[in-house]
Amino acid sequence: MDLIHFRMVMPSALTEEAVALLASHDRVLNLVVLREAHLPGGDAVECDVLKGAANGVLGDLRELGVDRTGSIAVADVDMMFSQSAERIEVAQPSPLVHTPLWAAVEAHIRAAGTYPPSFYLFLVIAGLIGSVGIMTNSQILIVAAMVVGPEYNAITSIALGLDRRSRRRVREGARALAVGFALAIAATLGFAALARAAGLQSTAFDLGLRPVSHLIDTPNFFSVAVAVLAGIVGIVSLTEARASALLGVFISVTTIPAASDIAVSLAFADWHEARGSLVQLLLNVAVLVIVGVLTLRVQRRLWHRAARRAGAQR
Repeated sequence: MDLIHFRMVMPSALTEEAVALLASHDRVLNLVVLREAHLPGGDAVECDVLKGAANGVLGDLRELGVDRTGSIAVADVDMMFSQSAERIEVAQPSPLVHTPLWAAVEAHIRAAGTYPPSFYLFLVIAGLIGSVGIMTNSQILIVAAMVVGPEYNAITSIALGLDRRSRRRVREGARALAVGFALAIAATLGFAALARAAGLQSTAFDLGLRPVSHLIDTPNFFSVAVAVLAGIVGIVSLTEARASALLGVFISVTTIPAASDIAVSLAFADWHEARGSLVQLLLNVAVLVIVGVLTLRVQRRLWHRAARRAGAQR
């Protein structure tokens, strides 16, 4: 059962109007009012809302001014046992049951689009792991580097910034990617240079047998296709909270491995591979951002249209 829990604190002057608004919705359940529960002159109101109706209910509450004069906390309901709620859900068209709560989706992307020191640390570590995978021709280590890398959070944040025309978000995300990849490439270059000096690279790599590196530093139609598909899966997984699908994005796109290959190629004076890896990195980031913006807009429009049609049929 897909339900969203709303917990609101508001001035008493708004309570009656807010309660009347919520009570008029047939998809609002378990409405509870606590008078002066937190502060004198302030009331607490809680309710559960069928997920598909949550966008409209939240919009009505914000239009009423609840978020300006008080607060609205939103959380998923993991489990509820209620036969009346089940009957209401069964009676609803599918779009009114599964529509994403767009404010929550955007809040999640904004929250992930922050760049503490750990963001840069993970990028550096991912770059180092990727370099070991390249020098030892280990595909498993390349996958590990993709999983560790946090760059997709910045990419989705830039996509949201472009979609919402937030220059600050785009600027911060682009700066985080530029600085993060620069640090990762610099640290990995030093590591790869030390490995070369000590002769730690694999014999096959030393002889020019570099299937892993060749896959990364050769941008082509297939690398673009994978980036497009991964970008779509990434945004859909965020909007529908499908973590397993999002993990698939982390291990499908050659961003971190491309950064690692730039550094390794420079350390081994292979300028052609370094140039190809740079193109691959820039291409994948650009494609992911563009696809992210388009998928956000198309998905939002399709869900809104489906919800309107379902509402008109009721």
